[in-house]
Amino acid sequence: MKYNNITQGLFISRPNRFIAKVNIDGEEQTVHVKNTGRCRELLKENAVVFLEKSSNPNRKTQYDLISVYKGDMLINMDSQSPNKVVGEWLAEGGFLKNPTLIKPEAAYGNSRLDFYLENENEKAYLEVKGVTLEVDGIARFPDAPTERGRKHLSELIKAKQNGYRTAAVFVIQMKGCKRFEPNDKTDPAFAQELKRAAENGVEIIALDCRVTRNSIKIDKEIEISV
Repeated sequence: MKYNNITQGLFISRPNRFIAKVNIDGEEQTVHVKNTGRCRELLKENAVVFLEKSSNPNRKTQYDLISVYKGDMLINMDSQSPNKVVGEWLAEGGFLKNPTLIKPEAAYGNSRLDFYLENENEKAYLEVKGVTLEVDGIARFPDAPTERGRKHLSELIKAKQNGYRTAAVFVIQMKGCKRFEPNDKTDPAFAQELKRAAENGVEIIALDCRVTRNSIKIDKEIEISV
């Protein structure tokens, strides 16, 4: 996945979930934050951030904040990128070999799961979660309680019981994490549901990414501890 018209800046503050104040070339600008999560461990004063300039001159904000340095680790925090990079990965045969159908936003039960796909031998449902929280080299999800996330896991379990291949795919939006774990301190119910999903045959996959100032691409699978 590629971005265009990238600019570097320094983070100043975040008045609300949707906007931030960023110093760009010595001028304070209001920018759109492409992630409504808390991201408190990332968006700290004077953190180096990268922004994509919009091609729409009529927008209220000219820039989208897409990534941030945490120490020497560049973390993509665009909440739309995990589904896009997984779509690319699936098209390359990353989950099912030689897929004949890849359908985003597929209804199942009372939910919409991120992908439905088929090949000649299998039918599958996938749910994708982006991970921006890293603690001591361990990627963790979620960074806030997520009832919606638990619901998706429950639907994957049902789909598995009905004969589909299913997976929860955690996209680690950075490089350098040694393993993935559910954030049981923040959301113990999600951690318990993830364990139940694994016990019921749902595949739990964690994929790290190569992140640059203008791109993000899935790299490899990392260890999980559920």
